[in-house]
Amino acid sequence: MSRFAYVNGRFVRHGQAAVHIEDRGYQLADGVYEVWAVFDGKLADAAGHFARLWRSLDELRIAHPMSEASLTIVLREAIRRNQVREGLVYLQVTRGVARRDHAFPNPAVPPAVVITARSVDRVAAEAKAAKGSGVVTVPENRWGRCDIKTIGLLPNALAKQAAREHGAIEAWFVDELGLVTEGASSNAWIVDAEGRLRTRDTQANILRGVTRLTLLDVIAEAGLPVEERPFTVEEAKAAKEAFITGAGSLVTPIVTIDGVKVGDGTVGPVASRLRGAYIERAKAGAI
Repeated sequence: MSRFAYVNGRFVRHGQAAVHIEDRGYQLADGVYEVWAVFDGKLADAAGHFARLWRSLDELRIAHPMSEASLTIVLREAIRRNQVREGLVYLQVTRGVARRDHAFPNPAVPPAVVITARSVDRVAAEAKAAKGSGVVTVPENRWGRCDIKTIGLLPNALAKQAAREHGAIEAWFVDELGLVTEGASSNAWIVDAEGRLRTRDTQANILRGVTRLTLLDVIAEAGLPVEERPFTVEEAKAAKEAFITGAGSLVTPIVTIDGVKVGDGTVGPVASRLRGAYIERAKAGAI
């Protein structure tokens, strides 16, 4: 069955969707994106993703393409047209189409909007999560504003390719101090040797993960000890458990880091419990 994409005000067949060759996203990576998990045809963590979208646009001085209410309608229509019950919906907003020039177009042009949606096999995802996955570490080589969810993802793409070539699901960036910053498309977590949950604070040039934020609420309600402070690669390898969070990965247990087993190399009870609790929360709050 054909899929549909939303491109600048209208839905078109996915295979026929196109943007102008001088879209600034294509030529200059001048744009931002968001990804919502979809549960039972509804948007998960909707408010957090909208808030981050508006912040990213404002930081890059890109005009909001429409109101939150209007965008919600379009996102839901993309989900409906693609018959997605369980999956992901992707939104990209660029500064728009203009003659190629590094400076902003003057006068300003309308922002360009693209939305796609696809299904995810939740049964297969749960089976994969139950086995756990691996990560590899790579040097931090991204720009200094990783708090903005920009479409300029070349370092992330290269890191993901390195992970794939080593049979891993994700790559963790490591700064000059040997501290893990975050994953190529996720936030990084461990359960340290003392049993405390740890993830890096969002003031340290990392993305303000929406799944991460929701999980912190879940952790607080569960009364588990948690600290927002960095950890080294060595601490991660010596941890009891590790996992990643994101709209695509949800809460995914990590059982190897650079080929080294985390704990006994199997999925631990904390990560498993938090995955279930997060999914329950996300489903209950989806709109």
